[in-house]
Amino acid sequence: MNHTADIKKLPRHFLPEDFTVTTWDNLEPYFKNLLDRPVNTKAGLEKWLHDMSELEAVVSEDACWRQIKMTCDTENKSLEEAFVFFVTEIQPKIQPYADKLNKKLVESPFVAELDKQKYFTYLRSVGKSIELFREENIPLQSELAVLAQQFGTIAGKMTVEVNGKEYTLQQASKFLESHDRSLRESVYRKINERRIQDKEALNNLYTQLVQKRHQVGKNAGFDNYRDYKFKELGRFDYTKEDCFQFHEAVKQHVLPLVNIINERKKKKLNLTSLRPWDSEAEPEGVAPLNPFSTGSELLEKSIQCFDRVHPFFADCLRKMSEMKRLDLDSRKGKAPGGYNCPLAETGAPFIFMNAAGQMSDVTTMVHEGGHAVHSFLAHPLELTSFKEYPMEIAEVASMSMELFSMDAWDVFFNKEEDLIRAKEHQLERVITIFPWIATIDKFQHWVYENPSHTEEERAKKWMEILNEFSSSVIDWEGLEGYRTYAWQRQLHLFEVPLYYIEYGIAQLGAIGLWMQFRKDKSAALNNYMMSLQLGGTKTLPELYKAAGLVFNFSPDYIKQLMEFVKSEMDKLNVHP
Repeated sequence: MNHTADIKKLPRHFLPEDFTVTTWDNLEPYFKNLLDRPVNTKAGLEKWLHDMSELEAVVSEDACWRQIKMTCDTENKSLEEAFVFFVTEIQPKIQPYADKLNKKLVESPFVAELDKQKYFTYLRSVGKSIELFREENIPLQSELAVLAQQFGTIAGKMTVEVNGKEYTLQQASKFLESHDRSLRESVYRKINERRIQDKEALNNLYTQLVQKRHQVGKNAGFDNYRDYKFKELGRFDYTKEDCFQFHEAVKQHVLPLVNIINERKKKKLNLTSLRPWDSEAEPEGVAPLNPFSTGSELLEKSIQCFDRVHPFFADCLRKMSEMKRLDLDSRKGKAPGGYNCPLAETGAPFIFMNAAGQMSDVTTMVHEGGHAVHSFLAHPLELTSFKEYPMEIAEVASMSMELFSMDAWDVFFNKEEDLIRAKEHQLERVITIFPWIATIDKFQHWVYENPSHTEEERAKKWMEILNEFSSSVIDWEGLEGYRTYAWQRQLHLFEVPLYYIEYGIAQLGAIGLWMQFRKDKSAALNNYMMSLQLGGTKTLPELYKAAGLVFNFSPDYIKQLMEFVKSEMDKLNVHP
């Protein structure tokens, strides 16, 4: 397979080359043209689809840039206003056109002449959009978009003082790796105290979001927002019952491993009681891992690392660097979290993260780098809609990259024992993330099944679910006040509702690909790239199949994968 990262901006044939989205008045004529244009032949329909695809790419990229700029600087009012203008003044006016264009497409007699295989998932998705569209949801959806970004604004202001210096919460979490236990505890408490200061604001924000979302679901004829969202997210291939089965499998086959990992930590640190501020720590005399100091060093080392896995992967990062598509360092006023944002017209995506020199930043970088490679591989597909792949395969792209890249992590660590610790950290995370995924997912099912719950009921239910998936080895005594609001740190609950189970499904896929990689590196990488370059043109089970995987999250399959990860940990001379 010959892949190139020399990505080209799509040429425009429908919109002028110098056109930019400024107002609805300058954008509407293009939607009108598509709506009013007679389509009298199959070739005419394909030309119409290409023009619509071009318009979608231009609008989508403009919206993405508004969001990227705002998250890079949450304190700049004009950037926030540009984003809010789009979601309140432009997006709501596009939606009725999008619905009419979808109907025009499916009602065209020439649809029957299109290649069934090529257009199947696209037409299925169009059918879903028509089914879900409701005029009365337009203002609600724009209110929701504005409300959801308030989470980043609230969280972006959170800082704490440690040893007389101000740190963002991401930066401060580095102290949780210190061998000084009293420093760890004090920083843990400071971070949580700081979160608690905004607990009312975040509680109120979430209540508003849940109520408006419930209304959206009801307007579209669903019992609740969860059922609506399953349809909207295009979950054609699994059900809520599959999610419940996943929760149970995590309890059965993953929690015991998490307890083993925590027992080992307790022993290593020589503690009688393992507290939450101990979980990232190293014993006295062992310095915290220090893989890099600055964002530019992180990028440089990630490129070297990717080069060793597959030169094409490194070329993608080089191209992004050349196009200034990265903002990596943590700083005050920057929204929390990390993401890779695909840019439909120019092709090279944007990576945003909050690096503070920790091991977890390396994981974030290679994770988002996996998403970026996916964007590059899918960019040559013919239509913008073909590049809209399911989230479950998107997360396979990123999580597999975390595991593939481990063998080249010596670029970050020149000491063998540090490299082993980094790999151990990664494999522990592969296991310990599952209970949190199950917790967040199960919580969301309950929230949207019971939309009129009170804040007290929410807190009580959260604690019940959290305890169900918590390691019995960690001593939480006296920390209930912090734990009750632990859900508030999860950005997904506010910004991308019901999106979280994907990480669990994808982690299983990533472990499956890593098993292949251990047997035959080039075959595994070939499968990986073959699947990713299909974008969203195949169903989820077909995309998994192209990657040589089975789409399965039954307890037996999860047990098999967990045993493999455990055996890999044992090989590191780590004995859980």
